[in-house]
Amino acid sequence: MTKLIVRWVINAIALWVAITFVSGIHAQPSWAGIFALALIFGLVNALLRPLLHLLTCPLIVLTLGLGTLIINTLLFWLSGVIGNQFGVGFTVDGFWPAFFGSLIVTLVSIALALLMKDELKGKRKREQKKAQS
Repeated sequence: MTKLIVRWVINAIALWVAITFVSGIHAQPSWAGIFALALIFGLVNALLRPLLHLLTCPLIVLTLGLGTLIINTLLFWLSGVIGNQFGVGFTVDGFWPAFFGSLIVTLVSIALALLMKDELKGKRKREQKKAQS
C-alpha cells in the first residue's frame, strides 16, 4: 500500500512540474486537483499503456523505441480529456504541449523514483533479509 501511495505522490509532483513549466498545459492551482489528476493519470497509464504497447510493438521496434514517446503523449492528452470531464480543470492545448508535458513527467518520475527506490522496493524485503541473517 505504501508503494502505491509513493507512486501516486511521485506522479503528482511530476504533473505539477509539467503544469508549471510547459505553456499550453493548464490546471487548477490546488494540490487536491493535482492529486486527483495524478490518480486519473495513473489509472490511464495502468490500464491503457500495456495494451497500446502490445498493439504498437512493430511500430516501437521500427522506430527504435521512439514510438513510446507518441504513446506517452497520447496518454497524457487522454488524461487531460478525462480530467476535464471529471471537473479537475486540466487542459492540454495541443500535441506539442502534451509531448513536452509527457516528456517532463517521465523524466521527473524517473528521477524521483530513483531517489525513493528504497521505499518503492518495500520495507518487508529488508526486514526479511535482516531476519535471515
